[in-house]
Amino acid sequence: MTPTQPIKALFLDIGGVLLTNGWDRNARKRAAELFNLDYEQLNERHHLTFDTYESGKLSLDDYLKRIVFYEKRPYSPLEFTRFIMEQSEPFPDMIQLVSQLKQAHGLKLIAVNNEGREINAYRIRQFGLDTFFDAFVSSCYVHLRKPDTDIFQLALDVAQVEPDQVIYIDDRLMFVQVARTLGMNCLQHTSYDKTRQALAGFGLTL
Repeated sequence: MTPTQPIKALFLDIGGVLLTNGWDRNARKRAAELFNLDYEQLNERHHLTFDTYESGKLSLDDYLKRIVFYEKRPYSPLEFTRFIMEQSEPFPDMIQLVSQLKQAHGLKLIAVNNEGREINAYRIRQFGLDTFFDAFVSSCYVHLRKPDTDIFQLALDVAQVEPDQVIYIDDRLMFVQVARTLGMNCLQHTSYDKTRQALAGFGLTL
């Protein structure tokens, strides 16, 4: 695909693209087993309050009080928090690809992700994302969550680019489809090789 305008920016989801999902269904299952919790109850309480946490309206401590520490436990919130943070792992090939494309083509890199504040801050720091991203339009900072189109519009405003000058990459099809309604070029990330090939179709090669 050849865009009508030169690509000036990459908008990137983080979980599922550059890093593993930090606190997803599988991580909650592992937590339930390790900490002897009822998974169904944990998951239900999570879904009732996680949007509030990701929107930056609840601290991680308060989120954990709602889903785990609403009753006495034989372990501390600190131990549980440490487990959550340890679930994050990088995808080094994707991190290298986008950082090198940024340098080679003078691109702006903007994160557009749903993440709670403490988890987001840990992941940025732990994996050095701030060394190559220009801005983080994260749900916890802007109080908007995907698939709300306002978060994508805010990213466009922050980057000061037109929609057709952007490629948005996300592993979730719905978010790709919503972003596309704003006129952005969008890719659903399923593998390193496919994403690299798709980016090459826009002229973004190394």
